[in-house]
Amino acid sequence: MSQAIRVLIADDHAIFRQGLATIINRDPDMQVIAQAENGEQAIALFGEHQPDVTLMDLRMPEVEGVAAIGAICATAKSARIIVLTTYDSDEDIYRGLQAGAKGYLLKETEPDELLNAIRTVHRGQKYIPPDVGAKLVQRLSNPELSERELEVLGSLAQGMSNADIAAALSIGEGTVKSHVNRILNKLDVSDRTQAVIVAVKRGIVNL
Repeated sequence: MSQAIRVLIADDHAIFRQGLATIINRDPDMQVIAQAENGEQAIALFGEHQPDVTLMDLRMPEVEGVAAIGAICATAKSARIIVLTTYDSDEDIYRGLQAGAKGYLLKETEPDELLNAIRTVHRGQKYIPPDVGAKLVQRLSNPELSERELEVLGSLAQGMSNADIAAALSIGEGTVKSHVNRILNKLDVSDRTQAVIVAVKRGIVNL
């Protein structure tokens, strides 16, 4: 018999982790070897156990999922990580896969699909369901916002005026206005409120 696939689970909800572990351990070809409740633990436990496949939530305390994926992949190029999250915005999908994840699943996924995804990623293939793939294609076709534009957009989401943003970022009001115009253009919207709505919907900013 071939060796069982060793799985690390990283999620900040204990009940969800236990339910996941039960589903995975029921499969004779898989075994949960460790559980992390935040991103920091996930990085440490990955280093300690070198799992075959890691299931990673995106929103976690200490270190968030994307940062944890990036940290793990920086030291272990062959890490096989599947994002398992409730978030399906195109920005979340893009950031998770860009950080090095090999698969992306939503928490409403059926148990059989989850086990299939673990096997697929363990074989060295990617696992991206069609609906997730469609959102990723949509994200890749959108113009990229610069770091500064993301900062300005985050400030808009907090309801700050151009004068407030200028003071907070130590830039001129005219510069803020230029950034806002570029943001509206890139998000294909006509005003600041629509920009924030679109940004939240796509997961670019979190309120």
